[in-house]
Amino acid sequence: MVRLLFALTLLGLTLITAFRPQQKTQNRKDPRPNIVLIVADDHGREAVGCYGNPAVKTPHIDQLAAEGVRFTNAFCTTASCSPSRSVLLTGLHNHANGMYGLEHREHHFSSFDTVRSLPVMLQKAGYQTARIGKFHVAPERAYHFQKVLRGGKTNNPASIGRSPVEMADLCYPLFSEASEKPFFLYFATDDPHRSNTVSASGMPVFKGDKANLFGNRPGGYPQVHDVFYQPFQVQVPPYLPDTRATRMELAQYYESISRLDQGVERLVALLKETGQYDNTVIVYLSDNGAPFPGSKTTLYEPGMKLPLIVKLPKPQKPGFVQDAMISWVDLTPTLLDFAGVRPDTVYSQGRSFKSIIEQDRATGWDEVYGSHTLHEVTMYYPMRVLRERRYKLIFNIAHELSFPMALDLYHSFTWQDVRQTGRKLYGKRTVEAYLHRPRFELYDLEADPHEVRNLASDPKHQAILKRMQEKLKRFQQQTKDMWVSKWEFE
Repeated sequence: MVRLLFALTLLGLTLITAFRPQQKTQNRKDPRPNIVLIVADDHGREAVGCYGNPAVKTPHIDQLAAEGVRFTNAFCTTASCSPSRSVLLTGLHNHANGMYGLEHREHHFSSFDTVRSLPVMLQKAGYQTARIGKFHVAPERAYHFQKVLRGGKTNNPASIGRSPVEMADLCYPLFSEASEKPFFLYFATDDPHRSNTVSASGMPVFKGDKANLFGNRPGGYPQVHDVFYQPFQVQVPPYLPDTRATRMELAQYYESISRLDQGVERLVALLKETGQYDNTVIVYLSDNGAPFPGSKTTLYEPGMKLPLIVKLPKPQKPGFVQDAMISWVDLTPTLLDFAGVRPDTVYSQGRSFKSIIEQDRATGWDEVYGSHTLHEVTMYYPMRVLRERRYKLIFNIAHELSFPMALDLYHSFTWQDVRQTGRKLYGKRTVEAYLHRPRFELYDLEADPHEVRNLASDPKHQAILKRMQEKLKRFQQQTKDMWVSKWEFE
């Protein structure tokens, strides 16, 4: 009898959970969609199943792509956490919004007080705004959300951002709340960012509940099924050396990605359970490329060419693949467009791609620009980039400096192994070429996809170089980039 009563009670709760929110969604007068923006931390596109890696297990991210649209030419504008997030949430390049580097207390970068961010504009447009997990931008008043479901602690392995399933569960009240307003949820994980719990030698630390290099904690996280990888199972991307050290790191990296994937599964399940899924725009992306030298903090392809998946409320072409070139500066105007905010009223340096998400052969989307200034406060190395379909031009403004290393990348297995063994090659590039760069780098990506052969001094490519230099300089002028003066003074 006791078991029967328990079963009936559980059934009743399940029915209440399943049907009450359905009625709320159907009766809501505001027809505009909810918006869920999932921002992974350092998730390079070379480690996603639907982008061609069968070794890493991301079935739920892959399913989101199968039900939505997968972009094959999506780019961040700067491969550094805080600056990239500031671009995502303002539609302004970091040199225009003031978030030149990391927001951490010791680095202390912050956007201008006058910046109007996506959550603030969506609140003004009548949306409920909520965030959970990693925030990593400042000041709070410029990036204000009405609800903070749970904040993240940057680089803390105990952060809620390391427990994406738990993060999703904390979003349930937002999804099930009886409200006439649509919601905007900023769902930002710490995975698969490095946890930084390493010794000076770069070796992982296992003490008590401390996590290893990628936050993979002994005992796991609530409701997460640990997925383990062996070094021989991973795929080593061409920009990394194929060594045991690299493979060990990639195996741990994959584990944190599989944990993140389960968070996506739970988030989608709760949206469906509460009747919100079919009226929600879901965007999945990463702030920058993988946390390895050669990717993160660089404007080479692994650092800036990233996963982007958009699931529309009522997709007409599920599984569609879009090759239009878009960048993170386009995200704020696009999401505001979904919210019914007229694009011509949005102060942005990007543009809405809402109308071309499921469009074949979209025209006029054939170039993107990037602007990187700093990462850590000690890592001054401003770069500007023009990326076209075939050619790419990088302007290394402070080229006389050695390229600086982020501390977590410097202490990585991969880089320490290169240093200790005296290797001359780092992936397809020499160590010397990685650390010491010329003023201009010009690459033909069709002939040289790994950006090894710099054509900037090649007589046959001088016309292309000059044309792209003029376009890049014009971009800097139009976006009021203070570093445009370096064309003349450095």
